Amino acid sequence: MPVSLGLGLPQMKQYDIGRDVAAVARAAEETGYESLWVFERIIFPEPATQGLYGVPGLPWPEQYRSVADPLITLALAAAATGRARLGTSVLVAPLHLPFQLARSLASLDVASGGRVVAGIGTGWSLDEYAAASVAPFEKRGAVLDELLDVCAAVWGPDPVSYEGELTTIAPSEVGPKPVRPIPVYLPANSPRATRRLVDRADGWMPVANGAAQLAEQWKRVQDLAAERGRERPVGVCARANARYTAEPVAGAGRTPFHGSVAQIVEDLVAHAGTGVPEFLLDLQGTTRDASELIDVAAEVYEAARAAGV
Repeated sequence: MPVSLGLGLPQMKQYDIGRDVAAVARAAEETGYESLWVFERIIFPEPATQGLYGVPGLPWPEQYRSVADPLITLALAAAATGRARLGTSVLVAPLHLPFQLARSLASLDVASGGRVVAGIGTGWSLDEYAAASVAPFEKRGAVLDELLDVCAAVWGPDPVSYEGELTTIAPSEVGPKPVRPIPVYLPANSPRATRRLVDRADGWMPVANGAAQLAEQWKRVQDLAAERGRERPVGVCARANARYTAEPVAGAGRTPFHGSVAQIVEDLVAHAGTGVPEFLLDLQGTTRDASELIDVAAEVYEAARAAGV
């Protein structure tokens, strides 16, 4: 059975958001992509307090100098499409007030006819935490837990009430309600995060950095789910941060999803062999403009389907 394929929407500085998001979303849906995705970056600090992903000395990509707001981007895509699911991979929970984010996601789900998938994580940038001024980095796990609680309350039946560290909701009617329960997906980069995923989320959002690594991580999640008595299956959507090049990348040290269309598809075939049922291909980082992104995305999709993915 073919895996589901999703595409990252154009948010970076080389794109005209008002024009390009709708164009790419429509084209992707027409090509056959089953989901459309956004990510979140809010500032480009110079100098940064820490390297990319918290790795000392690892520079932030130049494309991060301007990244469009994820929910506004999804709203533009929702208005331009009718079938594709609309996902976040991921929203950084502690950059948002829980109640407001829960309401925004519910409103977007209603506006799109029930197509939202909420991928939520804790992030890694100390500078972004300071800019958002919602909570300190040290409380990131607690903020994520509270956000999950608030979403469950706000999306559930009225009257809604909740009391937490950041949020107090007096018994109230809160609307609109989502069209259906919004699926919540979480990363799982530590034992504690994996337990949270298994106990509280609908699905898992790993990064595809190698087929063997992904297979090992997926088995670990499934084993923990069985150990903790989870009855429903864990959904999965793996993010592939692609770096497209017109010509093939030579050498044995090529990183996954870096290279030509044929090489990206080769990596997708290998990763699909892990049993993970859905992949998000984010191709926007190295395409020059929306026209090239549309063309490359279509070529990757057609080649992947021809290869049996």
